[in-house]
Amino acid sequence: MSRNRTRLKLAGRLARSLLNPFSPRRQRPDAPRRILVLHHLLLGDTLMLTPLLARLAERYPQAERYLACPAAVAPLFAGRPFGVTALPWQPRRGDVDALFAHAPFDLVIIPAENRYSPLARALGRWVVGFGEDTPAWKNWLLDESHPFPQAPAAFGDFCATLADATPPRPYQPAAWPLPPAASFEAPPAPYVVLHLGASSPLKYWPAERWATLAAWLAAHGLTPVWSAGAREGALVADADPQGRFPSYAGALDLPQLARLFAAARLIVCPDTGVAHLARIVGTPTVALFGPGSPRISGAGEYWRDAPFTALSIDIACRNQTHTFRRQRAWIQRCSRSLGHAPGQCPRAACMEGITLEAVQKACLTLLGHQEAAPA
Repeated sequence: MSRNRTRLKLAGRLARSLLNPFSPRRQRPDAPRRILVLHHLLLGDTLMLTPLLARLAERYPQAERYLACPAAVAPLFAGRPFGVTALPWQPRRGDVDALFAHAPFDLVIIPAENRYSPLARALGRWVVGFGEDTPAWKNWLLDESHPFPQAPAAFGDFCATLADATPPRPYQPAAWPLPPAASFEAPPAPYVVLHLGASSPLKYWPAERWATLAAWLAAHGLTPVWSAGAREGALVADADPQGRFPSYAGALDLPQLARLFAAARLIVCPDTGVAHLARIVGTPTVALFGPGSPRISGAGEYWRDAPFTALSIDIACRNQTHTFRRQRAWIQRCSRSLGHAPGQCPRAACMEGITLEAVQKACLTLLGHQEAAPA
């Protein structure tokens, strides 16, 4: 569907929703039959919505529950975790047919920015989201506006409050069946996945430390396995120029990566989408937080039992206090770019401050070893 046709369809539905004099008085449904979580977030943010999906399953077990998400992420939901059905869509292409095919929804929840509130109102009878988005028009079509948290909280934990105030039961990996995946050659077991890529160069850990960590793991009888995105092969080449260890950089799709992670003894990665995928499959994970916030993207309460260690250092320039266009003093993150332009970071000091020794110690703890990490 073209973007113009999509706009016309959306405008027509929205007008009928707002102007129909025979529409019943709007009120939150007590027993919604069809629920949609509406967003188009990246991999990590999508997976951090798991507490919300879990709470909706607990509160509305008889309802049909849907998750709008990017097409690349949808295959991870093939096993219908928490009974949710993924609806892939591409808003920039005007591709909303999958959403309208299942409308109307009794309840539509917008967990991040409210830019899709007009679409939500066109699709559903009751729209829930966080207030205080900017510009203000994004909030006008919310039927139920929740305050953004005033105290530190993980993104997944406070998104779950959009269902109700009762937190979901802590995560268990059995709740998320592994998706079917095309076969690939598995590395020699036991192995550890070292994922080098990230959404920003500010999240890259120094190549020489990855190289030393890989050699150290090999000395402990574990096969180091490199992982990175399709355009991040150079990161692996810098860390392992001789190709000593297996590399899956750019070779696996998300279902295959989930299976690679699930059979690993340990995963070490920056704070990026795959860190949350590792938490989903339940594999022990060491996540390196540079510019990102361990408060927002860490385990939080829902994943409190997960074998997950967040490493970061205190640094003055992790001082931006906004996320999803809301301002809170406790947020403390950085969304700058790597470079010498005014206002940007000339070097990733936050990642460089995470020492090799700290990562080794965290690895040993999660692997169950008691020996000290060598200096």
